[in-house]
Amino acid sequence: MKQGLKIAIGADHAGFEYKEALAKIAPDAEVKDFGTYSPDSVDYPDFAHPVAAAVESGEFDFGILVCGSANGVAITANKHQGIRAAICWNTELAALARSHNNANIVCIPARFVSLDEAKSIVKTFLSTGFEGGRHATRVNKMAC
Repeated sequence: MKQGLKIAIGADHAGFEYKEALAKIAPDAEVKDFGTYSPDSVDYPDFAHPVAAAVESGEFDFGILVCGSANGVAITANKHQGIRAAICWNTELAALARSHNNANIVCIPARFVSLDEAKSIVKTFLSTGFEGGRHATRVNKMAC
């Protein structure tokens, strides 16, 4: 994992416990926690939008979003131009999201993966580079 990474992280109530653990996954990175700050029920867009905006602006290199299924946070984050948020439930998908799709936000489904698997997914995501080449051509066609 590259030193000096800047990572934005956020979660809803279903992802709160995982977010707390994942925020510590990259000790050499600067991590900003966009909430939620308790397991009390909240609305995932209130956390997905700020994380996506922080990555979209270039202030942060990557984002990590966690909710129960990862669908809500991924859909919300992908409303932002320049965001490529990928739902990943194993390390192979995390590697492909980065290497083929140049994803910049990983979305973790807390109700469907163990915390150990979530940690492995995030480590893989953050340490995998974009291959470019034919994949860059495709990624460049994504924006509306």
